[in-house]
Amino acid sequence: MQRKNSFFKALKKLVITLVFVGLLILSIRVTEPDLVKLVSSFPKAKTIMGQLLQPVLLERESEKITVSQIVPVPCDSVPLPQSAESGPRIILDPPCGSPKDVVTLHGYDLPKNAEVSLRWILPDGGLLSIKNISTDANGEINESLEIRPITTAMDGNAAQISFEVSLPNGKLVAAKTLKDVIDAMFVTIFMALIATTIGTIIAVPLSFLAASNITRKGPVGTAVYYIVRAFLNIIRSYEPLVLATVFAMIVGFGSPFAGVIALSITTAASLGKMFSEAVESIDSGPIEAITATGANKIQVVMYAVVPQIVPDFLSFTIYHWDINVRISTIIGFVGGGGIGYFLSQRINTLQYTQAGTALFAIILVVWALDFLSSEIRKSLI
Repeated sequence: MQRKNSFFKALKKLVITLVFVGLLILSIRVTEPDLVKLVSSFPKAKTIMGQLLQPVLLERESEKITVSQIVPVPCDSVPLPQSAESGPRIILDPPCGSPKDVVTLHGYDLPKNAEVSLRWILPDGGLLSIKNISTDANGEINESLEIRPITTAMDGNAAQISFEVSLPNGKLVAAKTLKDVIDAMFVTIFMALIATTIGTIIAVPLSFLAASNITRKGPVGTAVYYIVRAFLNIIRSYEPLVLATVFAMIVGFGSPFAGVIALSITTAASLGKMFSEAVESIDSGPIEAITATGANKIQVVMYAVVPQIVPDFLSFTIYHWDINVRISTIIGFVGGGGIGYFLSQRINTLQYTQAGTALFAIILVVWALDFLSSEIRKSLI
């Protein structure tokens, strides 16, 4: 009999091992890892990582020269502009075009050997970066450019092609990118704070309804307990990214309000579950003592339950604020605002040094908040 049990145990382990190996093989086929491509992409990865590791923190005060030229797309959308005959200027050949046409940009009387940011100013006023180029020794530029459909004129407003040249000529100051990153980081921190506050306010009453030792008494209480529990579990099954995407489509991409709504909902569900477990783990002695005095349910909760759960509630809330700050940085990628939205914009426009500044700020702030929240939680225990 013992040999038979040993045989079945060995067979069970073998089956589990074979199933695990089969799943690994299936995972490899599904994910299609390509080590050759990874190695061949090393030069590209080196360039990108090199820029990400060079955050823009300081810069010299500079004089900016901006030169723009209207580009009728298509040609009959607006009158052809008159080109300047002297000074920094852009001349297009041909002067207009349709989407997918290629025009040649000629830049004249620009600073010599200077870095130039080439971009579209769209009909709605938005900016679309193209690339960075350099002027030659004569201060001239010759560059071919394909006209994009997004530059088509709207309501009589035409797109413009623009050169922006920065000439450093002063002392070192905090870079504009750093200031933008700090502003976006504060938005992220406060977005997480307000979402955590709203979520906590919603979670507290739900946690008592979802605690079996408080609510699960009698048919009505039991029904309320299971309904609230099911509600919390359903909400917790939604990722904040999914909710942020939905609300970004409703209130607008890049709006911090979309992130606040998404985080508030997920925080309420998550804290509601954690709070309810804290309520269920309290000492029942004070509850029985207060109940024996003839106190009603509200009095029992106020004088027997609340004093026991306050430290846990505060600890969980602070910990969740820390979590929400981290999630907020990712929520921005789907239009939830804050530092994540700034980061996604810089990556999409290939401005990797500015993206590196955002990453540097995210790492620093997350580390600082993690340390701070850990110290606060220790003091509450």
